Amino acid sequence: MVTRRHALASLAAASGTVGLSGCGSVLSRQAAEEPDLELDENPHDVPARQHAWNGALREDEHGNDVPAKHYRVALLSLRGPPSVDDARTVERALRGIEADHDWGPDGVLHTLAWGSGYFALIDALERSPLTHPRVLSRVDDPDLQRFDAALVLAADDADRLQDVEREQFRRDTGSRLGAVFERTGTRTGFIGEGLPADFGDAAGADDVPIPEDAPMFTGFRSFRSDTQASEDHVTIDSGDFAGGTTMHLSHIALSLDRWYSMAEDERVARMFSPEFSSADVEDLTTSVPFDGDVPSSVAEHGVAGHHEKVARARNDGGPVILRRDFNSADGREPSVHFLSLQASLSDFRHTRRSMNGWYLRDEHSDVTDRRNNGLLSILRTTARANFYVPPRENRAFPLL
Repeated sequence: MVTRRHALASLAAASGTVGLSGCGSVLSRQAAEEPDLELDENPHDVPARQHAWNGALREDEHGNDVPAKHYRVALLSLRGPPSVDDARTVERALRGIEADHDWGPDGVLHTLAWGSGYFALIDALERSPLTHPRVLSRVDDPDLQRFDAALVLAADDADRLQDVEREQFRRDTGSRLGAVFERTGTRTGFIGEGLPADFGDAAGADDVPIPEDAPMFTGFRSFRSDTQASEDHVTIDSGDFAGGTTMHLSHIALSLDRWYSMAEDERVARMFSPEFSSADVEDLTTSVPFDGDVPSSVAEHGVAGHHEKVARARNDGGPVILRRDFNSADGREPSVHFLSLQASLSDFRHTRRSMNGWYLRDEHSDVTDRRNNGLLSILRTTARANFYVPPRENRAFPLL
């Protein structure tokens, strides 16, 4: 029997004989040559970069981007060896979404990302900007997942997203993603003022005092502009994969009972720094400033703050990852689906190592791998996966 792995590997070998250059997809180009698939025929403007969402977002009074409120990530496995017809189907499906909905939170933002499993199947993992996911902390034992692809959807209207996903994975039509991919799971979530409290019951956290106006389960704001890398910074700027980016997706379980059993000043210390007060946090607008001397602060206070640790993972003074994470009530448990974009997965790994804070345990006996170490006492990473997000013109089967 010819397995899917063998069939895809054979296709990769055959593709290698036609002198491919860059990550431009022969399948994408042939599909795009069809008269009804011209790239510029969409009635709505869409960016050349699939990951270029920020220009469509609203801003708050301080100029910070306000993320879409609801998210769905469909995790995908190829049904069989790809073909020009499959590439045509993928393009028709995605352009159908673009034709039916504005590009933005009032419509639908979307990204088709290709996983490390796909690149391994076509025998191109070493050539790609990806690796399979790794264990990045000795206090976690996550499921290291190898998906072929993922469809990321975001909008302010949760029902709209559910309708789009349902339509895409119907099997009774050849013009939807379901004809090419099997959906192996969906991760859902939300972010925005009041939504965590609204979804507390659904997450099994009905007895947890989540603040009524909190945008995140932890009760604090996120996504301040100076704590986020720009889309330009996370875009691969040269080589075969230029114009795209890498995407990491983790599932992180939250212990909200433990979090809210702490006093407010304790939560502030662990989220930001023991040198911050609640009043300091209220005054934060576009940045979270630190002096950078985290070991001295830990030696004095016996507590490490999450923000002060990850602030050490910077390049030329700026963050190296662009976070698009969101809260979730999947499985009736409070959690975060941590989605980040970065030019190199090494940037994500560097950020996670900074978050681990292992180098701080020698500064004070009260700091351990989890205890008094930022948010690590309430977080447990249960799954990891890595993806490449091609530019829009090559989003159907990169490298083939």
